[in-house]
Amino acid sequence: MSPPESRPAPGRLLLTPVDHDAPVRTRRLRTLGLGERADASFDSFDAFADRVAEVTEVPFSMVNFIDENRQFFAGLHTPAGTHTGSDLGAAAAGTGRGGRYMALDHGYCPHVVARRKALVLEDVCDYPRFAGNPVVDEIGIRSYLGAPLIDRTGIALGAVCAVDTVPRPWGRAGLDTIKSLAQELIGHIHRREDDRGTRP
Repeated sequence: MSPPESRPAPGRLLLTPVDHDAPVRTRRLRTLGLGERADASFDSFDAFADRVAEVTEVPFSMVNFIDENRQFFAGLHTPAGTHTGSDLGAAAAGTGRGGRYMALDHGYCPHVVARRKALVLEDVCDYPRFAGNPVVDEIGIRSYLGAPLIDRTGIALGAVCAVDTVPRPWGRAGLDTIKSLAQELIGHIHRREDDRGTRP
């Protein structure tokens, strides 16, 4: 059953996109063993998030899988370098290494997944649809660069993203970079699936 369509509060724009693929995605994430931290194999996602942060020179980066109910940061890089959600403050909740979960109405990865294409926001305040997102106040996010993780079955599993607390002129180079990183990560996910023997 698809989640109900979000309704904007009076005077606010609709922040969370309608996601009709969520049930299928949730099943696929379960098949892949993704969506919640279960074993040491997830450390490679943290390492990948570290690399995204290094390449894009940002304080925050995520490998984000999204099911019907929430976002899960399988890979997380924060300014403290601790791989915990403590630097995300009240925006992150849950257990496991300081909080790895975020509500679907927080951040911009749900938009990337629902749209199935990259999203470049050089300054989120320039876009009324995105400026009111809770992460602007709670984390201080001002710029976002994200691309979908579309696997071999055609399902967008989540997104890889780089975010900064200052506006960033990402340009075409930034877009190409995040899309290339997403493709690289999908290759890693496919190899992980092959090693687990769960390929469809």
